[in-house]
Order: sequence, then C-alpha cells, then structure tokens
Amino acid sequence: MKPLVIGNGAREHALAWKFARSNRISGLFVAPGNAGTASLGENLESLDIEDMEAVVRAANDAGVDMVFIGPEVPLSLGLVDALAESGIPAIGPRAAAARLEASKEESKRFMEAYGIPTASHRTFTHPDELERHIRSADRRLVVKKSGLAAGKGVVESEDVEQLVSAGRAFIREGDSVVVEAHLNGYEVSLFGISDGRNHVLLPPCADYKKAGVGATGPNTGGMGAICPVPWLTPAELARIVSTIVEPTYRGLTDAGLAYRGVLYFGIMVTDDGPMLLEYNVRFGDPEAQVVLPLLESDFGNLCDAVLHDAIGEFPVRVSTASALGVVVAAPGYPSSYPRGLVVEPLPQPHEQDALVFHAATTLAPDGTITTGGGRCFTAVGLGEEFLTARNNAYTAAKSISFPGSWFRPDIGGRLFG
Repeated sequence: MKPLVIGNGAREHALAWKFARSNRISGLFVAPGNAGTASLGENLESLDIEDMEAVVRAANDAGVDMVFIGPEVPLSLGLVDALAESGIPAIGPRAAAARLEASKEESKRFMEAYGIPTASHRTFTHPDELERHIRSADRRLVVKKSGLAAGKGVVESEDVEQLVSAGRAFIREGDSVVVEAHLNGYEVSLFGISDGRNHVLLPPCADYKKAGVGATGPNTGGMGAICPVPWLTPAELARIVSTIVEPTYRGLTDAGLAYRGVLYFGIMVTDDGPMLLEYNVRFGDPEAQVVLPLLESDFGNLCDAVLHDAIGEFPVRVSTASALGVVVAAPGYPSSYPRGLVVEPLPQPHEQDALVFHAATTLAPDGTITTGGGRCFTAVGLGEEFLTARNNAYTAAKSISFPGSWFRPDIGGRLFG
C-alpha cells in the first residue's frame, strides 16, 4: 500500500506516523506535509490541496493507491469525488456528505429529520432579525457561523453586544448564522469510521478549545486533548451510541449518503442526556494526536477494510493506556501571530512515553525548523495511568522552545472549553 495523506497539520503528522508503522506500507506521501512528516515519507510541498485537478495529477504521478484526507476544506470542495472519477480510492466523504460539517444549517436539519437530540436553535440570514432574536432571548445563547471557520466560528458569551456583533460579522461575510441555546455539561469527542455500510467506534476523547486557563478566553482550534475520558461512564457512552451515533448512521443510509471515512460527533453530556453539538467529517485536531497512538490495530489494514467494505469484520484493538496532548502555540494565537520562528532542537522522547507532532513547520536544508502556523506542535504523553500520561506530555511540551511559545498548563482538568 502506498498512501497519500492530505494536509500539513499535527493531525496529518499523526496520520503519517501511524501509516509509517503499518506492515502494509511500501511508500508514503504527504501533501504538503511539514518538517515532521518529512522524516516519514516524501512531502509534496508545492501541491495546492484545494486544487482538485492538481491533487489528482499528483496522486497519479506518485502511483498512490489510496488517499487519506485530513482537513475539511478539500473534502467540502469535492476532492473525494474528483479522485473517484479518476479511479483513485480515498478515505473521506463525498462533497454531499461533507455538508454535514460545511453547513451547520444543513447539519441541524439532518439532526431534526432523524430525531438526534441537539440544542434548540434558529438560523438567520438577516442581521436585524438575528439581533432582535438575541436581544429578546431569556436564556444564554451561542452564535455559530454556518460555514467552515477552522474551529473559530463559535461565540459563547453572556455579553449580548458581543453575540450581536459576532452574528452581524458572520452575515457580512456572506454566511448564515445558527443561534442556539447554551448547553451545560461537559464535552466529548467521538469518532466513527465507516465503509458506507458498517462502522466502528474509537475510544472517546475530549478536547480543550479555549485559549486561557480554566476554559477562559477566545475559542481556538483546540489547545489539548485526552483519550479516553475518565469521567465518561459506560452508561453515558451507551446512551450516546443509542441516541446519537446509531440514528446518524441510519440517517446517512436513508438519505443516500454512502459515508466512507471518519465522522466526528461533538457531544455535550448534560443532566438531561447527551446532546449533539456538531458533526465534523474528518478526525479532529488535536484529538487525532491522542487517539491514533492508542490504536493498536495495523492502520494500513484498517484503511484497507474501509476501502473494501469490510470494516464490520475488522478487529479494532485499542490500548488500555491513556494519552494526553498539549498544543504548543505561537505568540498571539488565536489572534494574529508571527510565522517563521526558529525552533530550538526538538527532544527525541521514547515513543512509549511521549510523541511530538508538528503542525505547518518547515525544514530548511541546514536542518533548521521554523514555525508556519498558530498551533505549532502537539506534545502527547502516554502512560498506563492518566497522571503518568499527563506528566509525560508536559515534560515534552516544556522541552519545545521557540520565541514566545506557550501552552495551557491545565489540560487534563475537568474544566472544558
């Protein structure tokens, strides 16, 4: 098997790392890749992954026999459809199914159609109507941009003016806005992998979205994650599966959306039961960095099972250990931040204790690594005990240094956001 991984983030580094450990792999490409993936396979650095024709040409030229798509934008643009037309198998949904993430408005309609519990909500395209709704509400609200927003299109606040301002800004950008009731509880990320007929579930994760300590500050793409979730009970997980996961897959079949790939369920566990916040049509970041190291099954074999409609019989094996990831970010993130910061020599941790995944880093000919994004690395600690994993993660995070680097010191606490 010779796969091509699409993307350049820490999620894609984790995917490439997982593929590289497979007994099935005879070659590995990553487009555009980063300094971390360069040591695992061949980076196609100049490839524009939002140019469908260019990706198809590159896949054919490289002789790959499978494409695994990491980020959401190429999926929403129809990369899987374009690859299929050229006879290249891909793991990821077609554009029609990718609307579950690309349009929160459409995903809410899907939830309603198939009886999947979610927060009460309304969709707006006119700013004055949106403002009247927000100002007249008798409960706390959440404002969400309907379209893709790289994890930063959600505004949660008790400040009505902030909600109105955010909603109006989203509409000015030409998007619709979903306004929904604020839910109290704790969040869980669950990932299903489907071949279009059957699916398997990976262990539940939880990510930490807020920039500040104690779930304060602005939303980010995610500042850390844990897997599994110690406080999620078996009974709660079973209820999530019966009320959210299974109805979703039945709905996909009923709607004629043969879903082949990873489906993320963003769930709020409330006193009234689990409620679905959103779908993503791919692995989350940083959740992928903590769930993939715990997957003991050969990843190449798993992907082969997806492509050959055999996931229902695939023996998914998962470690009993814990994993905790800490994102090391650039100064200023999630607002404006500099790029091109020189990274000091990275640690080489023992893989049984810790892993370091790159995001958008660049490797110079002299071996110098520079940053290229806001979230620059994910340090993942592993351990049979949760606290051991946490200690290993922070030891690794503290050893990653570049000007202004920072991370949240409270990943793994019960507070979320």
